Amino acid sequence: MSPIAKGVYMGKFVKVAETKDVAAGTGILVELEGERIALFNVNGTFCAIGDVCTHSGGPLSEGDLDGDVVTCPWHGAQFDVKSGEVIGPPAPDPVPSYHIKVEGAAILIERP
Repeated sequence: MSPIAKGVYMGKFVKVAETKDVAAGTGILVELEGERIALFNVNGTFCAIGDVCTHSGGPLSEGDLDGDVVTCPWHGAQFDVKSGEVIGPPAPDPVPSYHIKVEGAAILIERP
């Protein structure tokens, strides 16, 4: 790994999808080393958060996306797809968010 700032290191980026796989305003499920990740296309900007809702495990990749907010299809908890923060109950905790980069048509997520 190479340092990006004093004491901070970047993880390796791994290809998880292609830009054509995620239509604008939608999300898909991808997996990275056994972890379920919800990958969203917010008007051409790709965002990735943990796929498992912290309320009762609903699949966020199957939720409705409205701008930067995804609504869990099971009980309606809402999360910011850029940060993973809870926007609306009943979820008690945020979900992880992931760094993304796009190289050509490839979408890569940083592996910690």
